[in-house]
Amino acid sequence: MSGAPPRGRETDPASTTAEGMTATSSALLELTNVQIFYDKAIEAVRDVSLSVKKGSLVALLGANGAGKTTVLKAISGILFPEDGTVEGGTIEFDGKNIAAMEPDEIVRSGIVLVPEGRQLFDTLTVEENLIMGGYTTTQRNAAEALERIYDMFPALTGRRHSVSGYLSGGEQQMVALGRALMSKPKLLMLDEPTLGLAPQIIEEIFSTISALVREEGTTVLLVEQNAQLALSVADYGYIMENGRVVLDDTPERLLRNDDICEFYLGFSDAGARKNMRDVKHYKRRKRWLS
Repeated sequence: MSGAPPRGRETDPASTTAEGMTATSSALLELTNVQIFYDKAIEAVRDVSLSVKKGSLVALLGANGAGKTTVLKAISGILFPEDGTVEGGTIEFDGKNIAAMEPDEIVRSGIVLVPEGRQLFDTLTVEENLIMGGYTTTQRNAAEALERIYDMFPALTGRRHSVSGYLSGGEQQMVALGRALMSKPKLLMLDEPTLGLAPQIIEEIFSTISALVREEGTTVLLVEQNAQLALSVADYGYIMENGRVVLDDTPERLLRNDDICEFYLGFSDAGARKNMRDVKHYKRRKRWLS
């Protein structure tokens, strides 16, 4: 199953998938030619189009500064702290254009973002942080969700009354993820969930993310620097560069692409790891949208 229709190839936009459905018929999230400016002067994102199919895990990859986090903020409606605005294109979620909606309305519609750096309420306890994530639901549902989170992350059970600011990085990421799941979102967006974490914790976090998609049907849009790890669990992948989507395909095809393996994963044809500065002939396939 792919998270979105293949783009950048000579295909009929009305073609059908293997399931016999039109390529975008089951898209939960659809961005079309989105253009984002900061201070109405700096173009951070240019004509970005991407699709996230319901029940899929889609990876959004690219180097620092490519525009990935800006895309997530635009979807969440939180560009305003940095004077960012969506100047063109559409952002549709569940069939509705959400580009002009307030952040709280977007959360209530079913979209939740786990931001880079976790951004917990450091002076609150683990349980207080989790409860904050359930403010859009009923008290009964929040209580049930709280127990579900503790079952999902047993390490937090004994730390429920600990101040979040004193937790380890891995425990804080579990709290951040748990807080996002309290409202049972339709779309969970993750911005660099493994940043600064130990390998064992990264494995646990990704195992949880995979289970959410495969077992519970949660739709996930994942921004992750570890491209190989992200593609190992994704249904579809997009690669951004300088504010544009320059390539998208299934993980299998992306991992077979020599340029992707060399430039983004750091491996040459011989399998030797290369420094990004040593890559001299990166022939990326561009998909400029008119």
